[in-house]
Amino acid sequence: MDFINDDIMAYAIKYTQEESQLLKKLNKETHQKILQPRMISGHFQGRFLSFIAQMLKPQTILEIGTYTGYATLCLAEGLNKEGQIHTIEINEELMDFQKKYFDQTQFKNQIFAHLGEAKNIIPQLNLKPDLVFIDADKSNYPNYFELVVPLIKKGGILIADNVLWSGKVLDKNEKSDSETHGIIQFNELVKKDPRLETLLLPIRDGLMICKKI
Repeated sequence: MDFINDDIMAYAIKYTQEESQLLKKLNKETHQKILQPRMISGHFQGRFLSFIAQMLKPQTILEIGTYTGYATLCLAEGLNKEGQIHTIEINEELMDFQKKYFDQTQFKNQIFAHLGEAKNIIPQLNLKPDLVFIDADKSNYPNYFELVVPLIKKGGILIADNVLWSGKVLDKNEKSDSETHGIIQFNELVKKDPRLETLLLPIRDGLMICKKI
């Protein structure tokens, strides 16, 4: 489902800062070689993530769902000089692809890639992130929420992708698939949590932005 008119979206992208040549190359190769390339954050959303990270200047970023590493590199643009980004991916086949691009950047020694189930890895990392980005399996969004919110520093930011889920969040059918149910449950948890200030942006497939108060 397209929430914004294509011409308006093209206009918005035209007047948004360009992505780097490396990110353009990563985007192109993802579409050429990787299954489900629509999962990539892409130019417009990537610039938004970079913008938030650069304003926050985080010491520690936690990313759940690396995919091909596009969003990882966008987020890394905001790291302070000694900062780190820890990114978790369950698909082992993507690790070499990610590393090829990570190694071409100034952030190669600040990016720590973890392979496996995020639910198992997060408790082992002992992080206190300033910024968390969730873009992984939707059925587990509520579980990720419960794991990461207590860890986020006061004033820190939580961003979650796909929270409109192509409009399926409006489906009142109780037999909704597990991914849709997970997104709906996540959105409800966010809205009701007194620890958070929240804003749902209808960018692409929906971005939930939360501030820990």
